[in-house]
Amino acid sequence: MKSTTTEPLPCIGVVLAGGLSSRMGRDKALLPWKGRPLIEHQLTVLSDAGVDDVRVSGDRPGYHGIADAQPQAGPLGGLASIAETLPGDVDLLVIPVDMPLLQPGLLQRLRTERPRARSLCFVGHVLPLRLRLDADSRNRLLALLRHGEPRERSLRALQAAICNEELALSAAEAAQLTDCNTEMTWSEVSG
Repeated sequence: MKSTTTEPLPCIGVVLAGGLSSRMGRDKALLPWKGRPLIEHQLTVLSDAGVDDVRVSGDRPGYHGIADAQPQAGPLGGLASIAETLPGDVDLLVIPVDMPLLQPGLLQRLRTERPRARSLCFVGHVLPLRLRLDADSRNRLLALLRHGEPRERSLRALQAAICNEELALSAAEAAQLTDCNTEMTWSEVSG
């Protein structure tokens, strides 16, 4: 008798750490957070959320980072480079390096709720993101990277192309999604 349940796909955690940190004025991935670099904290948060493996998007040799094959293409370029290293279908659980308040429990929600969603994020936020990486999403990702209009080369455009779904957030959960792009925000969060 054939089973009606399907095995969940492997879930790979991805820390987006390839940006220029231009608004911050210094490398966000190396900012000190609770006694260690922020990138290490984010890798631990992903591991604690129960992913099967973790990857770093960006030229981060000390963290086995995967450099963007198409430089200056933003998070989309980083995801495309990660996708090239992963055979077959997987779910990606993608977080930015500059969101230090993220907790594993919130990421577990994103990882496990609505298992059939091809793309899933929280209402009002592009990241964190769960993305089903399959032939269709890979093709759409590459097509968007070839697009001439920079605004069309975005995570938001990818989410729209593959019918992104959203999860509601409580106020406490929403506070975890503070991204530290500027020195001012970093001071508020880390102070």
